[in-house]
Amino acid sequence: MSSKRRRWATAWCLQASATATPVASGALAIASLLSVQAVIALLRQRTAVNKIVDNEPLLLMRDGEFIPDALSRSRVTEADVIAKLREANVLRISDVRAVVLETTGDISVLHGTDELDDIILQSVRDIRGTEP
Repeated sequence: MSSKRRRWATAWCLQASATATPVASGALAIASLLSVQAVIALLRQRTAVNKIVDNEPLLLMRDGEFIPDALSRSRVTEADVIAKLREANVLRISDVRAVVLETTGDISVLHGTDELDDIILQSVRDIRGTEP
């Protein structure tokens, strides 16, 4: 083999090994993430771990009144909620039946003149009257 071919073969091998390392690292990272997700999914089936990992929707406002403890615990400001009220085309605060911080981080605004069915807020955590 000529020296030119040897240099080319050596350069190609070095280049191939340099590109194989990031691919292997990437594959290992993806496998690790999938493994952690699978372990968490299995552990979620146990109630103790489920309470740690899963969130509950949180009531931020009820019948036109803010719930200050809920706002501070969730780190949502009144200005954030008011912006969502505008986004939901709320014309009067008195028409707001409930504002809920969902588990996804979205804020749901329930408004109108009719009464709110209890089932709508069935799984929503209301911290009024609980821990100081």
